[in-house]
Amino acid sequence: MTTAGIEAVFLTTHNWGKAAKFFQALGFTLEFETDHNSGQLRNGSGPYLFIAEVPASQKPEAHAVLTVPDEAAFQPRPIVDAVTPFEDTHWGTREMTVRDPDGRIWRLQAPGKAKT
Repeated sequence: MTTAGIEAVFLTTHNWGKAAKFFQALGFTLEFETDHNSGQLRNGSGPYLFIAEVPASQKPEAHAVLTVPDEAAFQPRPIVDAVTPFEDTHWGTREMTVRDPDGRIWRLQAPGKAKT
């Protein structure tokens, strides 16, 4: 199995409030805001935009998040440099990072494991 397209764009910022207002001015709607200076916005039915504030000591970054519908069936080909295996996230999904041939990091997101 391969990925199923772009799930989201994940951005980090030094100012959550200004970033959220910027994207709202571009037509995005705030879907939810957290209590730790982050939130999710969407414009239409495409990928969502998740923005998280980071300290001034960290460089703001952007990552595309690719959907993996079934982690168990996902087998990356040898050309894919797996940086981290699938791990639980604090928002309930599973995430793996891979590096492309130019050194960029990509996040692969799978559904969280069902709790038994």
